[in-house]
Amino acid sequence: MLPKKKNVFVCQSCGYDSPKWMGKCPGCGSWNTMVEETVKTDVRHGLSLGLTDRPQSAQLLSDISLAKMPRFSTGSSELDRVLGGGIIPGSLVLVVGDPGVGKSSLNLQVCSCVSKSKKVLYITGEESLQQIRMRAERINALSDTMKVLSETDMERIGIHVDAEKPELLIVDSIQTIFRPDVQSAPGSVSQVRECAVELLRIAKSRGIAVFIIGHVTKDGTLAGPRVLEHIVDTVLYFEGERNAQYRILRAIKNRFGSTNELGLFEMRDTGLKDVPDASSLFLSETVLGPGIVIVPTVEGTRPLLVEIQALVAATPYIPPRRTADSVDIKRIQLLLAVLEKRINLSMGACDVYVKVAGGIKIDEPACDLALCIALASSFTNKIVKERTVVFGEVGLTGEVRAVNGADIRIKEACKLGFKNIIIPQKNISSIGHMKNVSVIGVTTVKEALKAVF
Repeated sequence: MLPKKKNVFVCQSCGYDSPKWMGKCPGCGSWNTMVEETVKTDVRHGLSLGLTDRPQSAQLLSDISLAKMPRFSTGSSELDRVLGGGIIPGSLVLVVGDPGVGKSSLNLQVCSCVSKSKKVLYITGEESLQQIRMRAERINALSDTMKVLSETDMERIGIHVDAEKPELLIVDSIQTIFRPDVQSAPGSVSQVRECAVELLRIAKSRGIAVFIIGHVTKDGTLAGPRVLEHIVDTVLYFEGERNAQYRILRAIKNRFGSTNELGLFEMRDTGLKDVPDASSLFLSETVLGPGIVIVPTVEGTRPLLVEIQALVAATPYIPPRRTADSVDIKRIQLLLAVLEKRINLSMGACDVYVKVAGGIKIDEPACDLALCIALASSFTNKIVKERTVVFGEVGLTGEVRAVNGADIRIKEACKLGFKNIIIPQKNISSIGHMKNVSVIGVTTVKEALKAVF
């Protein structure tokens, strides 16, 4: 039976579809975002095909085997950490980032490494095969066993996958792929959604690991319907300025591992290189001065020592400016109120600027105490003691609360030669005896300020 045509109204923001037009989208609440599109539906499955063509019977949850999922390495220890230990066959991974950040280069390097032991198929819808060859030579990712295909038709891609039977499939990018039975332009809500569902069916039914490259909008969010994030198993965000040297890879969603891990890469002329020793990298240019504090943060299981810089300067303008880079500005405003109320440091007539050296974004409460000390150091023009690190959560009453991972933070600081460590008093009992290191427990911000100056 031939597919039937069907007119639906699809929200351009979230992908919600309805047989009739509505001024306000029930999915995301946006006004006037519903547009009419014509699609062809399969009589058996409706708008989207199922993961398998065979009917399945229900099973008892206790009867399902828990065989260990086999993983294989990407060739990059940083990417393996973010994925949870490597690539799982049958998984669907979405890699998104700004244009020029290095998404295609990273996936091409992964293909080059994986193709040494497994069959790999790289499908490009944006670049010619000659361009892929030129990039592969530039980043030393040229492989004699990796196959490349320039195609945008989803049906033809399925035919090539059946013929080649790859173990790793790369699609660059999802915004250029289209299904002929969906009557809308490539990159539209319906096309992105239906192509993603088809790739999910290919991954699950054939046991193929599929990597999809996606675009982001001007505000940094994923381009296309938000339902795409729900379809895939893993969402990886590749961050970094185009002119910057370093790139950060974060897992926003991961069904096979933690979402707190972080991968760091250095962009070179020969491609992306892993940065295993990130702490020493971020502290390589540290110069002692007012407003500078070192804080050990934890991203998943990885401790990182980063440098917080604060500048507090008097200003004749009203209201004064509050600017934060890589730190939530609301947290800065809260800590300024704590310093003024509990420590009597009045910064209401001062401009306040805060940044994290190296561009690492920090959002954990353990950085509160270091932010307070950096602000107080700049305001009073005092320098923190040499080789000192600080961490702890600050409450509204000025108390310093305990944080998780105190032991791994201290070990990372000791490894890099820090001798003075200011921590919450309640974390003292969770660490062992430290040789040649002064560990001071504090209960309030006022005690911490006395300890560091």
